[in-house]
Amino acid sequence: MKFSKYMSEWLYGDKGYYATYKNIGKDGDFYTAVSTSKFFGGSVAKHIISLVDEGFLAQNGVVCEIGAHHGYFLADIIEFIYTLRPELLKTLQFAIVERFENLREFQSNYFKESFGDVIKLNHYSSLSELRCENAFFIANEIFDAFACELYYKGKSARVEGSEVIFDVDDAWVDETARKYHKDRGEIAIGYEEFALSMAQSCKKFEFISFDYGEMQARPDFSLRIYTKHEVFPFFDEMIKRDELFAKSDITYDVTFAHVKDAYEQSGIRFVELKAQMVALVEMGILELLEILREKAGEKAYKQELEKVKILIMPNFLGERFKMIKFRKEA
Repeated sequence: MKFSKYMSEWLYGDKGYYATYKNIGKDGDFYTAVSTSKFFGGSVAKHIISLVDEGFLAQNGVVCEIGAHHGYFLADIIEFIYTLRPELLKTLQFAIVERFENLREFQSNYFKESFGDVIKLNHYSSLSELRCENAFFIANEIFDAFACELYYKGKSARVEGSEVIFDVDDAWVDETARKYHKDRGEIAIGYEEFALSMAQSCKKFEFISFDYGEMQARPDFSLRIYTKHEVFPFFDEMIKRDELFAKSDITYDVTFAHVKDAYEQSGIRFVELKAQMVALVEMGILELLEILREKAGEKAYKQELEKVKILIMPNFLGERFKMIKFRKEA
């Protein structure tokens, strides 16, 4: 089968890695910014409030997370909106786009336990189900979770048993690889369709996503497997891919130029790409820490500061992870 189908089955098949509940963080296979500190969501909440203040996001606009998994990220955002501007919880609408029914059920239960009947959470299985006038979309590590084709010097890959064979001719993959000056590496599948679905779902919105990668394509393969906080290159001869199939995460570096082009083709304006550390500081994560110091004291401040350092320090997540931002005007 073509590699993109193999990867889709690995991640999203009936028994795929993302099809069932997975722990993230210490007890899982990897950490994310969300599992590191609630102040990640707090910074986004502060940004959402700034969008309302500047008039871009209506007070009754939709705040929607895409691919929420546990729902912790959106819940953190809501908690900080309550702290910073509680009256907005009476007017803003909250939604999650999540393809898997069992995860939607987990998210609904988590929100019920966290907020009772105060917050109404709307669920959509895809962006194509959502129609709204004004929204803020947020996602964390979504573009690296799209299936991809593997490309090497004019040929795409297929998987036969446990062997990866580069002998497939695919005009679109070849054209895309040439466009991004790749003679080898990953070619993501589905960015164009995803961007178009978002463009059609809402008349006016801002979309922010955090992911790892660079604007220009890497000159080599970055595909890798995460299992129990260990990382293995996909082509490492020592790993047994059949044993890790659907039981571990598989991912690759994002080529943000491809994401940018997909959105611009759908009529959505690219705003900026910047390091996560810069984005979070500009959104106000340090101001939130100062509020914590004033309200909860020095000990709580120092404890949270150590977590936030992982988000913003260059040698942790701060530089390797990027924030990409888009806007669609009404």
